[in-house]
Amino acid sequence: MKRYVPVLFVILAVALALSACGGATATPQVVEKTVVVTKEVEKVVEKTVVVTQQVEKVVEQTVVVTATPEPTPAPKEGGMLIVARAADAKGLDPHKQTAFSSFRLLELIYEPLLGLNSELKVVPNLADSWAWSDDGTTLTMKLHPNVKFHNGDIMTSEDVKYSFERILNEDTGSAARSYFTDIQSIDTPDDNTVVFHLSRPNVSILAAMTNPNSAILDKSAVENEDPGKVVIGTGPFKLKKWDVDQVTLLDANKDYWREGVPHIDGMEIRIIPDESSILAGLRSGDIDWALINDPRIAIVASNPNSGLVVDRTPALAYHVLMLNSGREPFTDVRVRQALSCAIDRQQVVDTAALGEGKVTAPATSPFYAAPLDDLFCYHKDIEKAKQLLADAGYKPGDITFKIMAAADEPPTAVAEAQSIQAQLKEIGVNTEIETLELGNYVDRWLKTDFDATIALNGGNPDPDIMFYRYWHSTGNLHKVAVYTNPKIDDLLDKGRVTTDPEERKAIYLDVQKILAENAPWIWLYVGYEYRAMQPYVKGFTPMPNGSIKYLRDVWLDK
Repeated sequence: MKRYVPVLFVILAVALALSACGGATATPQVVEKTVVVTKEVEKVVEKTVVVTQQVEKVVEQTVVVTATPEPTPAPKEGGMLIVARAADAKGLDPHKQTAFSSFRLLELIYEPLLGLNSELKVVPNLADSWAWSDDGTTLTMKLHPNVKFHNGDIMTSEDVKYSFERILNEDTGSAARSYFTDIQSIDTPDDNTVVFHLSRPNVSILAAMTNPNSAILDKSAVENEDPGKVVIGTGPFKLKKWDVDQVTLLDANKDYWREGVPHIDGMEIRIIPDESSILAGLRSGDIDWALINDPRIAIVASNPNSGLVVDRTPALAYHVLMLNSGREPFTDVRVRQALSCAIDRQQVVDTAALGEGKVTAPATSPFYAAPLDDLFCYHKDIEKAKQLLADAGYKPGDITFKIMAAADEPPTAVAEAQSIQAQLKEIGVNTEIETLELGNYVDRWLKTDFDATIALNGGNPDPDIMFYRYWHSTGNLHKVAVYTNPKIDDLLDKGRVTTDPEERKAIYLDVQKILAENAPWIWLYVGYEYRAMQPYVKGFTPMPNGSIKYLRDVWLDK
């Protein structure tokens, strides 16, 4: 009997191997490995080939039997979603806000005319359809009928006209104004039709109309109340309570114009600055869903043993070192170039974000992003950096400047500044890191009150939305970017009126080359958007632009 034990082992091993491989045929390698045993065993192995052929047939049959898919469960209605995030909104007027933390609240309450789907394509929203005139200077939009504001008012074309005129009014201080400066006039032939008359064709205006800064306000309400205090939108949730930096309560909009949603009764949004505490709340079951910014926390939450579900979506938002080219020594392009050449961008990703990201060109949309090898000094070159400083008349130790960073948005900001600080020492440039609370940081940022700053800026599928407001001399955030270049003005103007995708791509490639070579900013990397939740939270769709608007579709399977 002993001499047949190895044979039984071989038969069992072959059968198990075939089961694991889902019906793969026996290979000569298996026979060759067993030939080294005795000849008697070899004969038995030949018999096992017959057995393996029988196993194949059984496996093939079982594949057919188990092919029935699981039915999709119907959403359950009701329940409160407990949400956590680290930073609160900085204000409630959707036309004025620039912080991501503000967008993540306001996009649940307000809505723009158009939206982006999960593939970042422009789709109908409050406007059901749109049509261009043959010359591209007239845009006619049909509104979704009987949309109600949270106070019961019906949205009409007059509300749309009022909202865009408010955005265009310089006194408003709208963050989106530069997107719409081509609008000359707006007509409202009936309650559900809006006609925008443009001074020239503008193919990017549709993408601009998807932005939370382009939200439609209730004219009658805003004329009597400050939208920074009285919040009335058309969105899936109504603001019930805003306890700043503590908790926000949202009620489901029972009159929401999209049928069937929201499924939940509302949300309790808790502000918990320490994301490790958010993770602890998720693990204990006190939190249902969380917006995570810190890649270190996201990595821990993604551990299979955590019992959590984590969406990890490549982001469009980009991390950048902004240089104030209106201040010495950054008025000299050679100094800015030297810093660009001295920084290993991948090292910043690895040290500050634990490798959770990739080096980016100025445009972050995959279609428009320039190849990194086409851009000036995107590979670290210490000798070139030193030579550029010498050409500008600076010796090692001559330059010292401050890097401003927010303490809590993004959570990697200080670590990014520290990585850059260490790298710039290699060329004899000294830096000090100035850490600010986010509200103070935003105030200083808007006033361009910094030497240099670490920033996380929003990306967009359309490069016009990313570039025009910063880099065109008429852009509403041009004062933050400071740098002016007539060539960029011309290119951005051409990009707005060019309809051929490949021609637009070539235009924005040239823009990126000019920006990289002149280095008013040093683009670093794009990371990921993280959303962590309990397994019973169903229906959420993550977005590369960081939007959480699809919380409107969430339901609780418990």
